[in-house]
Amino acid sequence: MIKQFALVTFIVFIISNNSFAQENNIIVIDNNIQLINLQDSIFIHISWQQSETFGRFPSNGLIIIKNGEALMVDTPMDNDKTKRLTNYLNDSLSVSLTKLIVCHYHDDCLGGLEYLQTLGIESIANYLTIAKCKEIGLPIPSIPFTDSLKFNFNGEPVECSFFGAGHTFDNIVVYLPNKEILFGGCLVKSSNSKGLGNTTDAVVNEWSQTINKIIKRFPEIKTVVPGHGGHGDKKLLYHTVDLVEFAKNKSNLTK
Repeated sequence: MIKQFALVTFIVFIISNNSFAQENNIIVIDNNIQLINLQDSIFIHISWQQSETFGRFPSNGLIIIKNGEALMVDTPMDNDKTKRLTNYLNDSLSVSLTKLIVCHYHDDCLGGLEYLQTLGIESIANYLTIAKCKEIGLPIPSIPFTDSLKFNFNGEPVECSFFGAGHTFDNIVVYLPNKEILFGGCLVKSSNSKGLGNTTDAVVNEWSQTINKIIKRFPEIKTVVPGHGGHGDKKLLYHTVDLVEFAKNKSNLTK
C-alpha cells in the first residue's frame, strides 16, 4: 500500500508545475520552499529566510503523509510560507494538513502557527513551550504534554519527547520508531556546523547531557534531521556533543 502511494505521489510530482530533481528526491515548491523525500511518505520541508544577522538561511521541519492527511513537525518561519506549503499539500498532493507538532517557542518552529490556527489545525507542544508562548504573547499550541507523548497518526507511530534543555529550555525531539527517523530540530547540529549557532536562549551547560539521553533512549536511530542544514545519521548527535563541549571549554578559558 505504501509503495502504491509513493508511486502515485511521484506521478503527481512529475505532472505538477514545480521543478522536481528526481535524483535527489527534491521538490521545489518556490524559491523559498522545498520538500525532500526521506522515505515512503516522510518529507523534510525546508524554507529559507533572510536575516540581517545570519543572511539567507534554511530551516527544516517534517511532513508525514498517511491516508490523505499530513502531520507537520515545525512550521516555516512565517505565516505566508506556512500558507504556501499548506496550499501545496492540498492543491498538488491532495493532502489535508490535520496536525502540527511544535518543537520549541522560536519562529522556526511556530512562525506559521497563527495561520494554521485559522484552519482549525490542532497543535502539540511541551507544556514549557505553551507557558512561554503565553508569557511573551505568541500563538498558543492547543495540546500540551510533559515528558513524552506517544500517538498513532493514521498507522504511523509518533513519539514526542522532552529530554532536557539545550538550544532552548523547552526543546523537544520527535521520533518515528517504524522509520527510525529522529527529528532533532535546533537541539541537533548538522555535520557542516562549526559552532552552536544562535545561543541567545541556550542552556549550554545542559546541552550535552540532553543529547546523551537521546542517544541512550533511541540506540537504533538511522536518520537524524537537524533544525538547520543537511540531514544525516546518528553521527550528528555525537557531532553536536563535540560542538557543545568545545563551546563550554572555550567559555571556561575566557573566564
